[in-house]
Amino acid sequence: MGILDVIFNRTRQDDTLEIEHQEEPKETISVRVENLGGMIDVDRMLKMVKEGNILLIKTKELQRKDLGEFQTSVQKLKRNLAQFGGDIVGTEDGYLIVTPKFAKIER
Repeated sequence: MGILDVIFNRTRQDDTLEIEHQEEPKETISVRVENLGGMIDVDRMLKMVKEGNILLIKTKELQRKDLGEFQTSVQKLKRNLAQFGGDIVGTEDGYLIVTPKFAKIER
């Protein structure tokens, strides 16, 4: 306590804050990192997204190896995601971020 606190008869208050306990969500959301190796992987990834997973898909290797297959794979992902309300966005680092219906990607 300082001298002014003694003069004005101020007491020191405790600066604690109580936080209410919040229940954890019953359903968890998984964020998975996957590699896009070609058209073979697209159906597996779509199934994961439909189950509620968010995917970070590495694409650099396929882009270097076969650009045509990469473009076809991404178009199939886009088409199928549009059917059930999912979202997809590409990054400069060679990743695709794919989300299910309940998650929206802000651009």
